[in-house]
Amino acid sequence: MMHWIILPVILPAMFAPLIGFVMRYDITLARVASATSTVLLLAIAIGLVILASDGDTHIYRLGNWPAPFGIVLVLDQLSALMVLLTAVLALIVLIHAISTGWDNRGRHFHALFQFQLMGICGAFLTGDVFNLFVFFEVLLIASYGLMIHSGGKDRMQAGLQYVVMNLAGSTLFLFALGTLYASTGTLNIADLAVRIPQIPAEEAALVRVAAILLMIVFAVKAALFPVQFWLPATYANAPAPVAALFAIMTKVGAYAILRIHTVVFGPDVPGTEGLANSWLFMASFVTIAIGAIGVLGARRLMTLIGFSVVGSMGTLLIAVSAFTQTATTAALYYMVHSTFAAACLFLIADLVVTRRQSDVLKPIPATVQNGLFAALFFAAAIAMAGMPPLSGFLGKLLVLDALRDPGAMVWAWSAILIGSLLTILGFARAGSTLFWKSTSMQTDPVVAEDGPHKPPATALQVAPTMLALGALAGLAVFAGPVSAYLENTSAQLFDRAGYISAVLEPNEGG
Repeated sequence: MMHWIILPVILPAMFAPLIGFVMRYDITLARVASATSTVLLLAIAIGLVILASDGDTHIYRLGNWPAPFGIVLVLDQLSALMVLLTAVLALIVLIHAISTGWDNRGRHFHALFQFQLMGICGAFLTGDVFNLFVFFEVLLIASYGLMIHSGGKDRMQAGLQYVVMNLAGSTLFLFALGTLYASTGTLNIADLAVRIPQIPAEEAALVRVAAILLMIVFAVKAALFPVQFWLPATYANAPAPVAALFAIMTKVGAYAILRIHTVVFGPDVPGTEGLANSWLFMASFVTIAIGAIGVLGARRLMTLIGFSVVGSMGTLLIAVSAFTQTATTAALYYMVHSTFAAACLFLIADLVVTRRQSDVLKPIPATVQNGLFAALFFAAAIAMAGMPPLSGFLGKLLVLDALRDPGAMVWAWSAILIGSLLTILGFARAGSTLFWKSTSMQTDPVVAEDGPHKPPATALQVAPTMLALGALAGLAVFAGPVSAYLENTSAQLFDRAGYISAVLEPNEGG
């Protein structure tokens, strides 16, 4: 049995308590251990992508118990891609946190960081809906600790709202699991995919209830309308490296929608057909509008970036709502792009805000390295807004091309194009206020002599932002090979029969 599949879960789970209990008073040892774990996770993720590239679905059976009786982890091209995306983002964020000293503002940053990676990787690899709930709870606990890292009244208030919303989502998740188990007698994803189509449509009322409840739960995680309001406040008040890591957390909700509502509640499954795409399309449409208007009206830089993440999730999920291979390929490309774009913006915001003492969008005398920060912000902003030449333009172009259905084309294209225009205007206003107007102001001699002076950002502090921008440029340059891989990923995702047979076939010697 291939033990490499469980390592993305086991590795951070082993390092987290080691850092938390043994190294919490020695920041140097904690940094070394956390960096070692994250680099190893990246190496394992690369190996898993290579393993999954053969097009087969690989299964890890804990205790060698066959599904659906035992716990299984499932590695296919989609889960391998998401684990790799998590590992790359985690390394970028960790370098920034260490180089800027954010990790030293609290005692348990690195332990919580590793627990967070454990929860994220587990959610991407699990083949069981109940264990998806378990890993969601690991995410909630670790992310709350990271959210309030270094303290502060505003941060605690935003953290409380974040926890309340996610606890409500967890409660609904349990209701959905109970309803689903009562209807089918199983929670294994492949087994559910076998049993639900066997239920007559007139007797599938409970299954439909469970499907809608799961959609609401995943919408909470993905910050989709009408439960998107927690995200801007949470991201705006979280430490910047934590907000950058949170860029992958909303993708956990999008991944769950793709996995569950494609394999289990597929568009052609009697009794649940049409439930997901009709509701998801309209919710995504409104989410794009909320994100764009929020970007245009934001008065704080971190809030503006938070609303841009809301808008990007709307764009991603409006592509997902089509539930076709072409649209899913576009959604996956945009998912990778939007993760790096959001993280890049938060890391740049941290470099800027720490030298301005506030993220309020108002002109002040130009700070040190104003030109460098302006260039970085400009590049990240055009990526998030979807302008050429970076990958955001190609991502939105793929999404628009995939949404040509006459019934959805007008609404989807209008939302994406108008939302992009408003996002461009919002970022242009913020950039001109932060950087252009600042250069035209005379420096106050009192501030210059007596005020606090922030040193220029070092090469190591700027490097994570450059790596994120490099990833966006790489997505654009290698769009052809990346799209080809994602087409194969989508084809494998929609091969329900292949997934079911791989998970439920008797294991050798079992």
